[in-house]
Amino acid sequence: MTAPGRNGASSTIRQRRRDPADSNDGSTSMAKTLVKTTQDGRKVEVIGLAICLEGELEAFELVEVKLHPNRRKIWEAAPDATHMAGRITLTKDEAAIVEGAFAAAQADILANPAAINERFRIAAMWKAREQGIE
Repeated sequence: MTAPGRNGASSTIRQRRRDPADSNDGSTSMAKTLVKTTQDGRKVEVIGLAICLEGELEAFELVEVKLHPNRRKIWEAAPDATHMAGRITLTKDEAAIVEGAFAAAQADILANPAAINERFRIAAMWKAREQGIE
């Protein structure tokens, strides 16, 4: 995408949001699993290890409503909700779909040598930070 710079000359601007399906090698082989469609028609999907609303990251984990600090308000708005994924309420069946998709994505990641190397790299980086090396 080109846009005018401060002095009027055009410069190349690279604007790209990080897609949870992207991997370091540039491939987007992560499977999308449809969990549900919201009342206003937006899709809730699991992409890799992320729960997305219309392709935008919403959460990386499920929280049981009974453990949520705002559980009373959640149950008032959605009495059948058992889990939360960010701002999204999920029923027991929908949460099971998410957990199944997470398990499948985890298995795919563990089978990918590049993903294993990335996990080791991140672990080493965190270990170095703990020791004060940055």
